[in-house]
Amino acid sequence: MTESLRTSDDLTLEALWDGPDDPELAIVFCHPHPLHGGSMRAPLLRKVTSHLNERGIGVLRFNFRGVGASQGDHDGGVGELLDIDAAWVALTAKAPGARHGIVGWSFGAATSLVWVDRQARAVPWVGIAPPVASELTPDLPASPARSGRKSIIVGDRDQFVPVAELAAYAATVGAELHVMPGSDHFFYFREPRVATLVADGLRAA
Repeated sequence: MTESLRTSDDLTLEALWDGPDDPELAIVFCHPHPLHGGSMRAPLLRKVTSHLNERGIGVLRFNFRGVGASQGDHDGGVGELLDIDAAWVALTAKAPGARHGIVGWSFGAATSLVWVDRQARAVPWVGIAPPVASELTPDLPASPARSGRKSIIVGDRDQFVPVAELAAYAATVGAELHVMPGSDHFFYFREPRVATLVADGLRAA
């Protein structure tokens, strides 16, 4: 179902809600880099969303500012935090009785963990191949103390995210790390497994 989100700096964002009317668990799902083809309709997001829906999990995807029909311009992960604010408000209104979490892939994973770190409450988070430090994404927080349960998924052939660096980060912040053999940054043909890890990470929170 198509949704419209309104940010606190007065932008309209396009979004999609998929899932049951009264889910037990519902998430915001953040897409990869806006300037490198990332959108809420990226194949991994579409396929993982479908598998999560089959598990009864509601998913709110949205386009960051400047992507698709969303207003505004890319802001390097700063204004995008306001986009996540708007998506979170919409999610909690859409599924008020559900437990809520946030998931992101690549740029979306890094930006969403920065967002989580700024919350005054614990929010479960799953990051799919988040760069620890990159000129294209916000650096991951050094010690996200209030972020609740954290799970990270990465392929052992990722072209952009050094697995050893991500493993060291996960150990430092107490995140569960899942390394998928034979997978690169795009997880082709492994979407069902990614969805299972996402669902397990959130449900264990």
